[in-house]
Amino acid sequence: MNVNINESWKIYLETEFEKPYFKALAAFVKEEYSHYQCFPKASDIFNAFNHCHFNNLKVVILGQDPYHDIGQANGLSFSVNDGIKHPPSLVNIFKELKQDLGVAYPISGNLMPWADQGVLLLNATLTVRAHKAGSHQKKGWEQFTDAVIKTISTEKTNVVFLLWGGYAKKKKKLIDTKKHIVLESGHPSPLSANRGYWFGNKHFSKTNYQLAQVDEKTVIDWTLE
Repeated sequence: MNVNINESWKIYLETEFEKPYFKALAAFVKEEYSHYQCFPKASDIFNAFNHCHFNNLKVVILGQDPYHDIGQANGLSFSVNDGIKHPPSLVNIFKELKQDLGVAYPISGNLMPWADQGVLLLNATLTVRAHKAGSHQKKGWEQFTDAVIKTISTEKTNVVFLLWGGYAKKKKKLIDTKKHIVLESGHPSPLSANRGYWFGNKHFSKTNYQLAQVDEKTVIDWTLE
């Protein structure tokens, strides 16, 4: 696996790349991609880092696994490529966005404009075998992405972490809540959203409120049109 990650992150993470667990992970991913169809495409595995540079990082949105159907995953949590039907969780994210900020429901589900403004859309596991959800879990990715969260917590201040659902909430222990803002809610999946744990969380406006307390110029333009 080629670790094509932006230089702004390399300074903080290069020691991770030398650890035995990461070398084993890289070998596993290389083997999987050579024998099976996997997502996202190899050049997009580190897209979250390449679109959101470390020095520009303002917000972290944690996901779990990449989408595992053809054409969906693009290396950013919850995001899909242009022209791809919006998965159910993304539909609910956009419904809450419209309800919270009154912005139009986006045509494209590609969240790269958020990433380019400093939103790290980080999945706990960065790769998956086609049509096999969770197939690359517990191979080392979680150790790496936990190290990413700890690094952000240590090296940055006033980052807004959005923890959606039980899995993401478990990562709170990695974050120094004296230095950072943590907003929690249910997951945007239909199961959670339909039980009333997602809609009305107003995380988009709350995030901008928190960012504006530090610097009004740092707020995120959440519109995608």
